[in-house]
Amino acid sequence: MSPSGSHSPVTGPAGEGGGGGRIGLSPAVQPPPERTLEEVAYQSKESPRAEADLTCDDCGAPLRWSPDVGALTCEYCGAHRAVAVAQGTIVERPLTREAVASAARGLGREVRVLNCETCDARVTFEGASVSEACPFCGSPGVLSQEANRHALRPESLIPLEVGQERVKAEFHRWIHGLWFRPNALKETKRFDAIGVYVPAWTYDAEVHSDWSAQSGTYYYVTERYTTRENGRSVTRTRQVQKVRWRPAWGQRDDSYDDVLVIASRGIDGKLGQRLGPFAAEGLVPYSPEYLAGWHAEEYQTDLEAGWQEAKGRIEASQRSRCAGDVPGDTQRALKVQNRITDIRWKHVLLPMWSVTYQFRGKPYAVLVHGQSGRIVGRAPYSWIKILLFVLLLLAVAAVITATTQGR
Repeated sequence: MSPSGSHSPVTGPAGEGGGGGRIGLSPAVQPPPERTLEEVAYQSKESPRAEADLTCDDCGAPLRWSPDVGALTCEYCGAHRAVAVAQGTIVERPLTREAVASAARGLGREVRVLNCETCDARVTFEGASVSEACPFCGSPGVLSQEANRHALRPESLIPLEVGQERVKAEFHRWIHGLWFRPNALKETKRFDAIGVYVPAWTYDAEVHSDWSAQSGTYYYVTERYTTRENGRSVTRTRQVQKVRWRPAWGQRDDSYDDVLVIASRGIDGKLGQRLGPFAAEGLVPYSPEYLAGWHAEEYQTDLEAGWQEAKGRIEASQRSRCAGDVPGDTQRALKVQNRITDIRWKHVLLPMWSVTYQFRGKPYAVLVHGQSGRIVGRAPYSWIKILLFVLLLLAVAAVITATTQGR
């Protein structure tokens, strides 16, 4: 997220400060208690949608988005078809029932969904195959279902830019560069790599914060004390730090742009955080052509739940910023009251490669950034190597200690 803002702190004479901490939202943002914002906003008729033509003009075979070529490619005759990225506008909608009701539904193409019974992911696939495994955890325990035509359509996506050959090269480079791992791990040749678009929400907001706190300023006093030296009682002086407390208050205004909330249950959350950010300038208006031949996960965190997560992060960020505005050397009793307005959202798809490999019968997960190629993953440790390294450090420390004492 990219907040920016202004602030104005005030301090007063010595005494107690007051205030309250809560977050206020426009009534239009609040959904009815029994149903989500999406359910309230959804209209009974389906949003109109045009099915994308994803067949080759030359031979009629299915087309597939090629990250290496940056276009739709026919794997049978080799023909290419460019995707017009300049068409359309990336819309950020207000978080209101009316705006949600006007959003398109579905993915704009005929797909089915694999519902994984192990990790709860819902991943789209094309065709009538029912033997697919989960692209995230590799589990065969999947159920084929109809896609959720009521799901909000993505406003934009970042096209997959990293091809399979690069994924293969990055995986082998990564696994050979790991420390304290079993030697046999470097001999791993087989792995499954599946390109997948992961769902996410982004939120923009304007925030006005009023804060109050007790501002503390350090001052020092000379203190006399008695101690014993050489068997005699002597009086000495020392400087003792004190704090002068005064009430302080202020306000600030901040803007938040593209606070990202991952709406996936399939990816490993900790790996996803380590994967790093995506470059927002790579976003293009959503078009089904980019998904041709690839998986896309349906969001499992809905719009309303995503906003609650984003709001919590915004609130925490505002508290930290208000704390930085309190003058003085230290502070206490900080209270912050936020007013959030102009909340806007968009649904985006982010490209990743989900890689799974087996070592001694146990599966391990790896993620590859679909835009930068950065790779993060899990791998077993060699506790023998770790133990030998610790023993080596102890031996080196003992030698240094003995050398130092010998001088």
